[in-house]
Amino acid sequence: MGAIRTGHSEVEASALATGASARAAIRAGRWTAHTSGLAPGHVQGNVVVLRAQDADDFLRFCQRNPKPCPLLAVSEPGEPLLPELGDDVDIRCDVPRYRVWRKGELVAEPTDIRELWQPDFVTFVIGCSFSFEQALLEAGIPLRHILAGRNVAMYRTNIPTRPAGAFHGPMVVSMRPMRAAHAIRAIQVTSRLPNVHGAPVHIGDPAEIGIADLARPDFGDPVDILPGEIPVYWACGVTPQAVVMEARPDLCITHAPGSMLITDLLNHQLANN
Repeated sequence: MGAIRTGHSEVEASALATGASARAAIRAGRWTAHTSGLAPGHVQGNVVVLRAQDADDFLRFCQRNPKPCPLLAVSEPGEPLLPELGDDVDIRCDVPRYRVWRKGELVAEPTDIRELWQPDFVTFVIGCSFSFEQALLEAGIPLRHILAGRNVAMYRTNIPTRPAGAFHGPMVVSMRPMRAAHAIRAIQVTSRLPNVHGAPVHIGDPAEIGIADLARPDFGDPVDILPGEIPVYWACGVTPQAVVMEARPDLCITHAPGSMLITDLLNHQLANN
């Protein structure tokens, strides 16, 4: 198999084909880029780590907002391992790049958080659109950001989330341009995957959901929209980061946008028949 180049290294594609092998490369520091397209067929997850004092409110926030925040796993306080997602999953070192937030301000983007770990940390893993992208590709729907080796474009919107305690703020969406026939098929495919955001929340005019310029995403990379294509928007697991900016907890750790936890779960296990 060929090699995959990152901004820092070259990794053999065979070393990124499964959840366990991808995590091993990430843990060793050999992969620090976005994870779109890695470990095909495996569930990827957004990550939020909070102090126990904030965890109950955030759990209720996720329960009230299942489109952007479909929960895959919640840890016990202080427990960094998530055996329901994989035998060796360690949230402290298995994400390519993290974000550290203090009172809503981004202060660091480390590749390992073992030195930051505290005994009252609670981890939330939230379903990710990278999982349904595999289903879209299998349905014959091309995804330009993957073909270009880019991260998906993500935007803050004017769609409000339902608050819980201090947690409130706008929904973030990810956008993929498609021809109309592909958009219809994408709705059918992703409707069967509610654990990874389900069907789109909007199609068409970005201004209707408060997006001023598709060429300037708030997170991720811009992508061209070609003649005959329409933008299709899904609720996004980066929403908690927008919410953290509003809620301003003393300390929060998330994944960097596009840099996900790759699990041993398989995408087809999440599908509704």
